Amino acid sequence: MSLTVYEGRVRDQGTPYIEHPLAVVAILRDELHVSHPETLILGLLHDALEVTPSSEPEIAIRLGRFFVEELRAMTPDHRLEGRSRQATDETVWRTKVRRLSSNGLLIRFADRIHNLRDLRHSPDAARHQRFIASLADFYIPLAQAAQTESSELKAAYEALQEEHDRYRISGMAPA
Repeated sequence: MSLTVYEGRVRDQGTPYIEHPLAVVAILRDELHVSHPETLILGLLHDALEVTPSSEPEIAIRLGRFFVEELRAMTPDHRLEGRSRQATDETVWRTKVRRLSSNGLLIRFADRIHNLRDLRHSPDAARHQRFIASLADFYIPLAQAAQTESSELKAAYEALQEEHDRYRISGMAPA
């Protein structure tokens, strides 16, 4: 299903889109020690509704409404609505992420970890600054607050903090 959803899609770095969800699952499994099959499946499909909104009915048929609802909870509203990003969307997105289940947070954190590691390949300088800033002012505090919920969320917090430290040492993030 993921091959179909991401088929023909390319990230701004020029790589086949499927490489990103595969990397997210590898982070979930190998670094955050997630073994729950539903979480790993959601990790693989976490961008499905964002990249291919028309995949929702097929996901519902093949995996059930639970998966669709979880994916909808992890997808920015402007993507679900098929519209351009507006000024208020960042605030709405942050509120939505704060309301995610522990599994949803794990997936969003693994997604952010991979995006930060892959950021150097993005030609969009504004994206670099936006991702580094949101790491410091949103993702790390959120992960720090959630880390007591599970060892997996603690590992996510530590990985996000390592990414911040790496960017800080490189001079790309403020001290």
